[in-house]
Amino acid sequence: MSYDIVLRRIYRPAASEDSARVLVDRLWPRGKRRESLALTDWYRDASPSPALRRQYHRQEISFAVFAARYRGELRDDPDSLLPLMRHARQGRLTLLSAARELDDSHLPLLREALLAALQREDAEDREPTSPPCFAHQTQRD
Repeated sequence: MSYDIVLRRIYRPAASEDSARVLVDRLWPRGKRRESLALTDWYRDASPSPALRRQYHRQEISFAVFAARYRGELRDDPDSLLPLMRHARQGRLTLLSAARELDDSHLPLLREALLAALQREDAEDREPTSPPCFAHQTQRD
């Protein structure tokens, strides 16, 4: 199945084709009122840990190190992706961040992790999981 996950800055107006708009930053964007953002949710659990975010923003670590550590955080807590996966299954999911450069933020990494998790889950749903599921195969053989 194909999933539509879009990345946008929180400071851009909502698009008419957006379905679920989820802010995935630990910090609230400066100067923005919740009512003005048309948010579905503010979900912090899938954003980088405060320590990792701080190291990256202070330029103590490179983007490559940040990406590796963030992927590790997501891998260590796969349940943090579940709410976002539910939104993605219902239609377009717009992931929002206050980052100036989205390509250098956690959003592309998060989208990558979400798509991989959705594909794994879809693959598991296609495979029979118990012996009764195989009953029709053994009767034909």
